[in-house]
Amino acid sequence: MSAAVRGVIFDWGGTITPWHTVDLRAQWTAFADGAGTIACARDDLAAAIFAAEDAAWRHGRTAGGSARLHEILESVGLPHGDARTEAGLAAYREFWEPHTFTHPAVGPLWETLRDRGIRVGILSNTIWDRDYHRQIFERDGVLELIDGDVYSSETPWVKPRAEIFAHAAEVLGLEPGECAYVGDRSYEDVHGPQQVGMRAIWIPHSDIPEDQQVSHEATPDAVAHELLDIAAIVAGWNGTAR
Repeated sequence: MSAAVRGVIFDWGGTITPWHTVDLRAQWTAFADGAGTIACARDDLAAAIFAAEDAAWRHGRTAGGSARLHEILESVGLPHGDARTEAGLAAYREFWEPHTFTHPAVGPLWETLRDRGIRVGILSNTIWDRDYHRQIFERDGVLELIDGDVYSSETPWVKPRAEIFAHAAEVLGLEPGECAYVGDRSYEDVHGPQQVGMRAIWIPHSDIPEDQQVSHEATPDAVAHELLDIAAIVAGWNGTAR
């Protein structure tokens, strides 16, 4: 018999934020403009950062290693703390802000789970640091509803590595088998958590680019077509449906 679900851990982008199709090259053009790059060099700088970021994500999908934004920028000659780098980052974050807003169903869902004694966690593959993510949650009024959060940028791993899921459960003070994981990417968010005995809830509403998909064999334990479906799914597993 499966253990009761005592914690639900959520992916971030495309799961608790609505999915947006974003021009990933445009983010670095915005960065280059913000950094004050002269017009003839702007596209070269944007292309160099885009290539470095793309390589970092590909390494994550093939080898499971994590990356950090400041490392990507340093690899193309933009040191952390430099005035040009900081100006570029300000423009980069302005570019991303419209795509970071928390779905309005998240607050009510998390309140429902916590009212039922279920801990709420975050586990995100990200190059952004903890402070940036937590500023977003604070802006959207949901930070205090999070019982534990893990960002790949502060670990050696990315999803679907088993180690990062085990770590996320540990941060919540739970065993992996006591947790369910919710995400929109089948490879990272279904195959990944099931490796450590977590149940996986798939939200199939994101248009994942083909070059970011990885062939695998995994079947979700449940499918949620709306975020609020998750409370009923977990209640059913725990025998507390009402």
